[in-house]
Amino acid sequence: MSLLAIDIGRGTQDILVFKKGQPVENSTKFVLPSPNVVIAEKIAVVTRQKKPLFLSGTVMGGGANVQAVARHIRAGLPAYATPASAATVHDNPSRVGAMGITITGCPPPDAVEVVTTDYMEPALRETFALFGVPFPQHYAFAVQDHGFSPEKSNRVFRFEIMEAALVQGDWQISALLHDPPLPEMSRMHAVRAQAPGALVIDTGPAAILGALCDPVVLEHKESGVVLVNAGNGHTLCVSVKGEEIYGIFEHHTAALESKHLRALIRKLCDGTLTGQEIFDEGGHGAALHKSLHADWIAVTGPNRKALLPGAYQAAPFGDMMLTGCFGLLSAWKRLRGTLP
Repeated sequence: MSLLAIDIGRGTQDILVFKKGQPVENSTKFVLPSPNVVIAEKIAVVTRQKKPLFLSGTVMGGGANVQAVARHIRAGLPAYATPASAATVHDNPSRVGAMGITITGCPPPDAVEVVTTDYMEPALRETFALFGVPFPQHYAFAVQDHGFSPEKSNRVFRFEIMEAALVQGDWQISALLHDPPLPEMSRMHAVRAQAPGALVIDTGPAAILGALCDPVVLEHKESGVVLVNAGNGHTLCVSVKGEEIYGIFEHHTAALESKHLRALIRKLCDGTLTGQEIFDEGGHGAALHKSLHADWIAVTGPNRKALLPGAYQAAPFGDMMLTGCFGLLSAWKRLRGTLP
C-alpha cells in the first residue's frame, strides 16, 4: 500500500510516493512541469499549426495556459471550449466569450483538442511504469483554489472563504483543512472527481504543515514563528504559535522583493496589515487574528533565497521542493488517521 501526494503549483507539480516502513528520504519523488505549463505548450503547438483550438476536460489552475489561449486568439485563430474547461479561463461564461472563446460541446471537425486537467493520471501512470514503480492506491492533492466566483474578484472570494473558515475554526491550523473540500472549491472537486476518495486540500495549509515537518521549525512553533512559502507563482506568509494562526497573507511572488516582503511581514506581526493593502498591490489578500511579535522567520519554496536570504531555509526531510507533499502527509494523518 502506498500514497501518491501531488502538490500542484503554477510552475511545477511536486510528487511523492509514500510507503509505510520506508524512510521518507528514500521515497520515489518527481518535480515535473505543472499541468498548467504542460497544457500551455500543447496550446502553443496548435497555434503554430494555425488550427482551431478546442479545450475539453475539467476546470484547472490558470496561468500560462490561459495566456497561451490569449496568444492563440491574438494570432487570429478560433478557440472553443466546453463549459467545464472554459471555467479555467473565468467562472463567468460572458467573460470567457468576451475574450474570444466560443463555449460549445461541438467544435468544428478540424479543431485540435487539448484536454485541461490538474491531474495528469495517464501520463503519470506511463512514467511510473517506465521506472517499474507501482502506481499507488491512495491519493492526496494540493491545489490553490480561488472558489467558484463568477461575479466577485476570485482573489477577494478566496480570502473571504479562508477567513470565514479560520473564524469558525477558532483560527486553528486545522480550520483550513476540509475533507471533502468546501462546496465552493470547484478546482478541488474537479480533481476529486478524477480521483474518487482522494484527499484534496489547498496549497496554503499544505505548505504550512509541510514547513512544520522541519525539526528546526518545529522547535520554534510553541514560542511563535513566521512561515513563508515562496513559490513560483505565489508567496504565502503566516504567523503561527502552537496550533493557532495569528495572521496570513498571500501575494504574487513576481510583485515582491526582499525589503518589501519583510515590511509586509512586520505589519503582519504587529497586526496592522490589511487585506485591502495586499489586494491593491495585486496580491490575493490577508486575514488577521491578532499580533504576534515573532522575530524568527522560516522560509521554504523555490524562491526562498531570492526573497528571504537571511531567514532560516526550511527543508523538511532534506527536500525543500517537496514541502507541500510532506504537508499532505501531515494533513492525511490529521484528517484520516494513520497513513496507508
